Amino acid sequence: MLDILDHLNDHQNVLLAFGLTLFAGLSTGIGSAIAFFAKSTNTRFLSVSLGFSAGVMIYVSFMEIMPKSIEVMADDISYRSAYVTSIMGFFAGMLLIAIIDKLVPSFENPHEIRKVEDLDSPEELKKRKLYRMGMMSAFAIAIHNFPEGLATFIVALQDIKLGLPIAIAIAIHNIPEGIAISVPIYYATGSRKKAFKYSFLSGLAEPLGAVVGFLILMPFLNDVLFGFIFASVAGIMVFISIDELLPAAREYDQPHLSLYGLIGGMAVMALSLVMFL
Repeated sequence: MLDILDHLNDHQNVLLAFGLTLFAGLSTGIGSAIAFFAKSTNTRFLSVSLGFSAGVMIYVSFMEIMPKSIEVMADDISYRSAYVTSIMGFFAGMLLIAIIDKLVPSFENPHEIRKVEDLDSPEELKKRKLYRMGMMSAFAIAIHNFPEGLATFIVALQDIKLGLPIAIAIAIHNIPEGIAISVPIYYATGSRKKAFKYSFLSGLAEPLGAVVGFLILMPFLNDVLFGFIFASVAGIMVFISIDELLPAAREYDQPHLSLYGLIGGMAVMALSLVMFL
């Protein structure tokens, strides 16, 4: 009977973790909606929000995920070995996302800051170039979203209380990406439906990352491998925060707003973790 209950609980945890990953990925659709209906971009809000997301992910990575990675592995191997393996996992995660960044074409940066009002004049660029910009953005963002989906899923699977704020942080991060995809495709084709479709599909790369992670990694998962992957997730999130979120937040508005958002994200995450202790 206890085995059956444990199996049901595991099943529920997987569904919850996948649901959070799906929510995070599909928030690119919110960016599409903003692109279609907003007359201008609320840069102050985006600056604070992106800084907030970075604060959540950096704080969780160093204060929760890395210690838990060591703790999980220390059950099977010595503490020193667990510590070294965790460090290796952390930098392996950073290396993975850095390689993805290197492989993605850089001539049209998907994380280049774009505002809704800046693309009100499609005559400035030929429609073919606009369409190509939007498609390349969708492709590049989909590649980036894949490891983000795996990261969200793995964390939520281990601890749903950590998975929820990370899913929200990733969702906020995906909103301007939805704008980056939708606006050029819309102005190139005149079709809101087509622009939303490609934005939506790029977001699906996140739950796809979760599914691949579940199908490929779960059968081989033991404490040491899980601890290594957990540390890699921390590396991925720190890299994303430093390479994408903070630079984007600083470019949208006054740099201090992104810093206040960063501190606020860390403070809210710290308080929420204390409340659930």
